[in-house]
Amino acid sequence: MTRRHTGTGATLLPVIQGVDDGSDERLRRIEALTDTSLSQLDPEDMLDELLDRVRDVLRTDTAALLLLDTHAQQLVATAAKGLEKEVREGFRLSVGRGFAGRIAAEKRPVTLDDVRPGDVVNPLLLEAGIRSLLGVPLFAGGEVIGVLHVGCRRPRRFTSDDVQLLQLAADRATAAAQVRASSIDRTAALALQRSLLPARPPEAPGVDIAARYVPGHDAGVGGDWYDVFALPSGWLGVVIGDVSGHGLRSAVVMGRLRSALRAYSLVCDDPAEALTLLDRKMHHFEAGNLATVLYAMVSPDRQTIRISLAGHLRPVLAAPGQPAVIAEAPVDLPLGLGGRPQRRRHTDLPFPPGAVLVCYTDGLIERRDEVIDVGIERLRAAVTTGPAEQVCATVMASLAEERPGDDIALLAIGRAAPA
Repeated sequence: MTRRHTGTGATLLPVIQGVDDGSDERLRRIEALTDTSLSQLDPEDMLDELLDRVRDVLRTDTAALLLLDTHAQQLVATAAKGLEKEVREGFRLSVGRGFAGRIAAEKRPVTLDDVRPGDVVNPLLLEAGIRSLLGVPLFAGGEVIGVLHVGCRRPRRFTSDDVQLLQLAADRATAAAQVRASSIDRTAALALQRSLLPARPPEAPGVDIAARYVPGHDAGVGGDWYDVFALPSGWLGVVIGDVSGHGLRSAVVMGRLRSALRAYSLVCDDPAEALTLLDRKMHHFEAGNLATVLYAMVSPDRQTIRISLAGHLRPVLAAPGQPAVIAEAPVDLPLGLGGRPQRRRHTDLPFPPGAVLVCYTDGLIERRDEVIDVGIERLRAAVTTGPAEQVCATVMASLAEERPGDDIALLAIGRAAPA
């Protein structure tokens, strides 16, 4: 029985340098794995096609890709040829255990010319009659993100060229795996974000409410949100906010802030006090993150809006028979900004019958080729009094891009006019 372990440092260069003019077969193997047409496939199809080519190029019976779940520190079967049951059953393997786990732990290729039961943890490998194995790690940013391995049902000595070819395939798989992970994160972030947004604005006496949320296309899902809730005191809470950054992390932070602000609103009659507590919470539990938040409270008689702004854009307020204006309210620092949390301020705004308050995030008005004031003025000119749903529709038609570069959250609160 022969048992060998290869070292690290496998690259494509020795393979190419070793190609003689008459070695058409070796050149074909390299071209099969570097074919640019692979990059035109979506990640799932690309991995599926790549594993087919790996089996053909290396003349093996199986090929399998396991990607690292960083939180669990386990390798998860993601794609396979000849071991499809491994993927269907969601096989997981802790780093350091078994054949693939050893590759991930040692961060180097490993070959087994004669597989014994103690060498592998996955019973499917033994059930498939695998006698020889070769595996290599996938790297991204210097860290292992997965393992690619192939197996044969007959004893075989894998060569250094085989190792280099499989490492080349692993490099191709890395790119597809990262795109796949990014897509999964975006889907998860969008699902989380939408689960935290009201399915429809709540009904509240004396007010008319409408909202819009559009995820950004260029930078990915961010941390924009809006919220409307009735308080035991009879006041109506109105929130719109934006966590800096994009992706799943921003969406998670957004969810935490939303829940915390709801809790603080039950013990604070002042929106500025609630935002002060939220700032303390963010400094302590969400250090390194920033967020802008508008928190307004509509009085029980609906005549007054008490508003506090944590770095957020001032809302637009329109009253019947008057042009819309940017609300006169001081803007305090964003949440999470360096230094000790500062006490915040609130402003009371009159809210006459038929008036409408429009709150929004910067994705609605910002454009890369113009200063933000231009977008704010465009919004002000688009806001008129009327049903909240009509106001939102008009604003979105006037300002929202079909493929916005950033998330858009829009919230309109109208006070019911006398019958």
